[in-house]
Order: sequence, then C-alpha cells, then structure tokens
Amino acid sequence: MNESFAAVLAAGGASSRMGTGRSKVLLELSGEPVLLKSLRALLECGYIEEVCIVCREEDMEEISRLALRLNAGSGKEICFAPAGRDRQESVYNGVQALTEDCGYLVFHDAARPFISPELIAAVCKDALSFGAATAAVPSKDTCKLSDGGGFVDSTPPRDRLMAVQTPQAFKKELYLYALEKARVKGLSYTDDCQLIEAAGGRVKLTPGDYKNFKLTTPEDLILARALAGDRREAMRIGSGYDVHRLVPGRRLILGGVEVPYELGLLGHSDADVLAHAISDALLGAAALGDIGKLFPDSDPEYEGADSLKLLEKVCARVRQAGFDIGNLDSTVIAQRPKLAPYIDRMRENLAAACGIDPGRVSVKATTEEGLGFTGSGEGIAASAVCLLEALLK
Repeated sequence: MNESFAAVLAAGGASSRMGTGRSKVLLELSGEPVLLKSLRALLECGYIEEVCIVCREEDMEEISRLALRLNAGSGKEICFAPAGRDRQESVYNGVQALTEDCGYLVFHDAARPFISPELIAAVCKDALSFGAATAAVPSKDTCKLSDGGGFVDSTPPRDRLMAVQTPQAFKKELYLYALEKARVKGLSYTDDCQLIEAAGGRVKLTPGDYKNFKLTTPEDLILARALAGDRREAMRIGSGYDVHRLVPGRRLILGGVEVPYELGLLGHSDADVLAHAISDALLGAAALGDIGKLFPDSDPEYEGADSLKLLEKVCARVRQAGFDIGNLDSTVIAQRPKLAPYIDRMRENLAAACGIDPGRVSVKATTEEGLGFTGSGEGIAASAVCLLEALLK
C-alpha cells in the first residue's frame, strides 16, 4: 500500500477582506511572507514528499521565486498550479499538478502561518489510521444556529462543537471518489472535510492548536504580529517638507482650500504645498519614494492637478504596501496671509483624501518673524510628520 503523502498549499484566495490590495500570503510577518511560514512547516514534516502551491496567476511569478528559493537543497519536490473558480476546483488543480504517485493528500491554507511540522505529522498519522483526518480545536464560544432571518433557531451543545482547521489529510482514492460524487451532483464545498462527509466518509478529529488560526481580516494580522513577537514593523514614522514660490496670477491652495490672497503658489500642479508635504511624509514612511517620483513635473497629465487627488493616490499606494495611517501632524510656514480661519477646512479635506477621521489630522500655521524667504513673503513652506501602522510590510 502506498503510504506516501503529498501536500497542496492553498494560496489562491482574493484576500478581499484583508483590504491590502494584494494577496495576504505575500504580506510579511516577522520579516518574511506569510506563505513561507506555512510552506516551511510542510517541507520540514517528514511525511510530506512533495508540495504543490496553488495561487492566482498574477501572484505566480513572485510566489514561485520565493518558494523555490526556500526549497533549495531540501530534496523535496515542489510544483505550482493556478487557482480555480472556488476552493474545491483550486485544490483539485493542485492535486492534478502533483508529480509524485502518492497514496495520501494533505491540504493546508497558506494563510495559517503558525502551523507546526508536529501538527501536520499528527494529522498524517491519523489519516493513515482512519483514511481522513483534520486538525480541530474545541469551540470556546457558545454558537447559535440562525433561522436565516436574523434570529436564533437553536443552540448546538458547545461540548460537541469543534472549530475545524487545516491541515486536513485524506487517502487519495477516498478524496477522488468524494470529489466525483460532488461533481455529479453539481456541488462545491468550501471545506475539504465536508466533501468527504457528503460522500459518506468519516473524518478523524486530530487535536489542533488555537495558535493555528487563519489570517482573514486586518485584526487577525494584529494578533499574528503580537503572537510572533514582531514589533519591528509595527509602526513607521515619516517626515515631509515642501516649499513653493509665491507669484501673481496663481490661486493660493493649501490643504485643498482656496485662500483669498493676491499671490498664489507656483508649481506644475496646483502647488498645494501642505498636501505635498503630507504626501512625502506618507511615502517616506512606507519607503515608496516621493511625489516627484510618482507624479513627475515633466508629465503633462499632472499639469494643474488637484493635489488632494494626488494625495488620495499616495494613500492608496501606502495601503497597498500594507500600511494604515495612524495620524498626521503638519505645519504651514507663511508670513502672510493669516490661515487660522481655514485650518479646520484643511483638516477635513486632508482627512477625507486620506480616508481617516479628522481627529487624526493636525494642521498648524506659523510665521518666521520676518526671517528668511517665508518671512519676506517670497514663498510658503510646509512640513509634515506621519505615523503609519504596519499591518504587514
């Protein structure tokens, strides 16, 4: 009897609930992508001889590069397969791509980075004895069955409720039999054990680990960072500074507010020096360059551009890189005009562009007592400091 195991690592989800704009398995935890933590555990498990990573086409190049580098010298096979329309199809794509003739299959979610080789081995051992097994932990909460209309239908006894995790392991012929039965009925299951159950199979519950949770929402990432003791990237600070010359015939735009004045700021865009300083602070904290790099003054597309719109694009880039905005503190340095009447509107505009509450945005104004180019009225400068909360790098 063939008692060898091959694993399918599911990494093809859209990660929409994470809100970072990229696959959550490529976000970093303790200095490396989440995917590599899950993959390393599979490669270190003595039962596993081959791993197939299932991922989206747009992630394939990056994931294959990372995985092959990690696997160098391990002596184990690794291959890749494209994600399907749903989990059931994605996992099967991975099974089909396996090159080794295995007798058992292990399925694991790449977004469960705290899995251990020991737990994988325990599930494999139970699969050898019972044909199907899954990691599971007793439910800590009392759960309710909904009636579908927003009310409680019933309360299952908590002492029988188990929270199912991955890895899950099955005899290959049992999995293929169950898959064919589901296909004939036109059914698709989000849990691989459910597929086996629907075909009349019994799944052994292997004691799991509460730390083996799945990263789904930003809150999960905060918990994961705490569990990993990873505070290096928890916060980032950035600073920005910008200055523009005051000239006749231009509007004076600061923080998206048009301030009445006989002079305006000269620049390729609307020359909103405050929005520019904040943009540079955000980009600097995220190590993404500066606004000159993103929106060069040689590009006619940005001639006369609304700097608040550019700030929105900067914030999108920052979030895509895995950061959230903690707060912003900024100072406008101008001898004239008086800016106090416009400060609150600036804060509101900047907060809206950044997608945060105005209570997290500070705008101050100061003069330089007639000193320097700002004191002489030749120009206006702005400085900004920001705090980014790094969900993941």
